[in-house]
Amino acid sequence: MKKFDFSINGNKYHVHIKDIDDNIASVEVNGTPYSVELEQEVKKVKTPRLVRQEVKPKPGEGHIVKKPSTGDHQVLAPLPGSIFKMLTKVGDEVKKGDTLLIMEAMKMENNVMADKDGTVKEVKVKEGDSVLQSDVLIVLE
Repeated sequence: MKKFDFSINGNKYHVHIKDIDDNIASVEVNGTPYSVELEQEVKKVKTPRLVRQEVKPKPGEGHIVKKPSTGDHQVLAPLPGSIFKMLTKVGDEVKKGDTLLIMEAMKMENNVMADKDGTVKEVKVKEGDSVLQSDVLIVLE
């Protein structure tokens, strides 16, 4: 922590204060370690020390539950906006990368594309609809 040089009765001392815990100080005088008891009250730190215990999940909680796959794939809205133009309808065959619809979001037109091959099973939106992020737009099978 701190180093001091003292001269007592003509003798020189090099003191290194290493640590102070409550009223016990660990010091080193001319290379020799000492434990020194302080007679004055040490000021308490105003900032509390937080000690948190490990939180363990209750039995049956904290596990990821996977939903059984139905074979259907949902195409979700990438961001909030409105449906500008529909380019597919129920029964259409689509390939990965095909544009399914055009969304208007933040004054820009955004293409929503298929991320896998399939057939359009269900169309959940129509032109002019407002959608939020992650809303289901189209279901592919």
